[in-house]
Amino acid sequence: MIDETIRRLATSLGEHCRRYDCQVVTAESCTGGGVAEAITAIAGSSGWFETGYVTYSNAAKQRLLGVSEASLERWGAVSESVVREMVAGACQDSGARLGVAISGIAGPDGGSADKPVGTVWLAWAYGGRTTAECHVFPGNRDEVRRAAVIRSLEGLIESLETGA
Repeated sequence: MIDETIRRLATSLGEHCRRYDCQVVTAESCTGGGVAEAITAIAGSSGWFETGYVTYSNAAKQRLLGVSEASLERWGAVSESVVREMVAGACQDSGARLGVAISGIAGPDGGSADKPVGTVWLAWAYGGRTTAECHVFPGNRDEVRRAAVIRSLEGLIESLETGA
């Protein structure tokens, strides 16, 4: 999954993290560790990458990241509420100031009328602020996952540049 676009973004993220003297953490579901893989493909990433959580099941989201059962039951794993809780839990547990959380439906199955295949929620935290957004990425499973990794890295960079 590490192509030139992803490598360029991960390299830029590393430069930003060094400039802002911060560590990054990932909390991933549908990307299965793809963002952490992209980051750790960059030489020297041990200087700015704290840790990565792959919390594919709801139980793992609760146990490792402190996602509430109520949020999972009310909104489902692919929701703004859950990714906000995921990134908050990852930052709190790891001590990293910068984090991203991703949860989505990569397909080919699992979609619904409300959440079609390609639906991905992302959340970024930096400096005590959290932003979140939802996308419906087109394509097959690999294309959805690649798009989510790219947007995750872009959002991490944007978080540092804007302070949000």
